[in-house]
Amino acid sequence: MFEDGRIEGMPPDGLPPEALREAALAALRRERSTTLEVQAEGGPVSVFLEVFPREPRLVMFGGVHVAVELVRLAKPLGYRTIVADGREAFLTRERFPTADELILAWPEEAFQRIVLDSSCYVCILSHDPKFDEPALKLALRSPAAYVGAIGSRKTQAERRESLRAEGLTPEQIHRLHGPIGLDLGGRQPAETALAILAEMTAVRYGGKAVRREGREGREGR
Repeated sequence: MFEDGRIEGMPPDGLPPEALREAALAALRRERSTTLEVQAEGGPVSVFLEVFPREPRLVMFGGVHVAVELVRLAKPLGYRTIVADGREAFLTRERFPTADELILAWPEEAFQRIVLDSSCYVCILSHDPKFDEPALKLALRSPAAYVGAIGSRKTQAERRESLRAEGLTPEQIHRLHGPIGLDLGGRQPAETALAILAEMTAVRYGGKAVRREGREGREGR
């Protein structure tokens, strides 16, 4: 079973493929193997679903200080880290010595090279509308597992209106995590990076963390 629902091979006799599809897809989304009981022709059967998750990719557009800390904190969590920016000065090995990949390009070219899919967690961090706006439109229309953007609540409200005007659907706009990250109260780059990774982790494993969108509190991220 693949993430798009395709099945290779056939289950054991008496086990209809459709009986396993939803459970297998749910296990893939959780990235956790599981055992379940399926009603077969001869009675209930215990089935073990073994999951082989793909390596998650943390895609950051904007080589800012928060991105530096995100690379540092994400590596122990198993993410492949990719930093993209259209500004050469922000994208150096001195700033990102441990990043897996640095891409000097504008959003469209960068995301084409990366090929955004459901293994990607995208963080838009440049604080520059000429990068942020096209990057957001592309990411929200992609299958990326997570899309977050830095900016205050006022910026996020204006951004959502702009996305609506650009023709994005309510479902696509709702995918946007903005202000980005959980509201942990910290303001330093490392603290903001921690808040972002906490939110990504909740999304990745189906945790119950509350989104910051629409909540009272300080502006900023």
